[in-house]
Amino acid sequence: MNEGDVAEKAPAVQPTANGATPALEVRSISKYFGSVNALEDISVSVYSGQVTCVLGDNGAGKSTLIKILSGVHAPDKGEVLFEGEPVSFAGPRDARAHGIATVFQDLATVPLMSVWRNFFLGNEPTRGKGPLQRMDIKGAQRIMREEMSKMGIDVRDPDQTVGTLSGGERQAMAIARAVYFGAKVLILDEPTSALGVRQSGIVLKYVIQAKQMGRAVIFITHNPHHAYPVGDRFVLLKRGRMFGSYEKAETSIAELTSMMAGGAELEELSHELRRAVDPSVKEVAKELAAEAAAVEAPPSA
Repeated sequence: MNEGDVAEKAPAVQPTANGATPALEVRSISKYFGSVNALEDISVSVYSGQVTCVLGDNGAGKSTLIKILSGVHAPDKGEVLFEGEPVSFAGPRDARAHGIATVFQDLATVPLMSVWRNFFLGNEPTRGKGPLQRMDIKGAQRIMREEMSKMGIDVRDPDQTVGTLSGGERQAMAIARAVYFGAKVLILDEPTSALGVRQSGIVLKYVIQAKQMGRAVIFITHNPHHAYPVGDRFVLLKRGRMFGSYEKAETSIAELTSMMAGGAELEELSHELRRAVDPSVKEVAKELAAEAAAVEAPPSA
């Protein structure tokens, strides 16, 4: 598959999921920072009970898209719709009030805090009224255990510190917390980027759990091998533009990997370098050509 094929294959309009209204949608949005076009004419539809994977390398526009979806930035063009209605978020708090929760890996937990305190982060339930009002510690611990159990995690000691949990379990806690506090749309920003194979697998399991709870999940990643097993639809960004948008039945892990690796670009760069006089540059050209061929080659059976 070459870049031209991708452009022809990408649908001009986002497909509907059995006629359902998207939980969150952006239509033809653009965002500029001075002379930099961070995003240009991006359309994405996110549905409840589905995982929408947004893929792209550094500089693709993923971070800018997250900030628009979470209320940090307003688009310069286009519109944002929540449950079918146009919205203009006044800020991240406004987006959260609508039920849009963003989970950043480095902010998911506070390692030295107990598990139950970390689950609530200042929003602990209380008992009593007026001067007799106090924190309901037992109630908070019970709620935390119940919500974590829904994600498949049994917390035996609610007073243990979060630092004793694995990286995957910390991500699960952040997801469970967001769901408990009313999130309808979960935006997961590179949740597997700093994790090993086993821990990444654990996080992907919890992504599926959130989907099965009926939440709309936006999974931001640069790794198609993590996206494909859990994704229902895939949006590829490249230099701030839509490079492709596919439902799972329309693509494969091999095609996603090829598009992410940029086989066509590698081949074009190889041709340019072959014209150089310097022998060492020509060697680099040969290596790029080999890499491009490997990207385009179909996977072995």
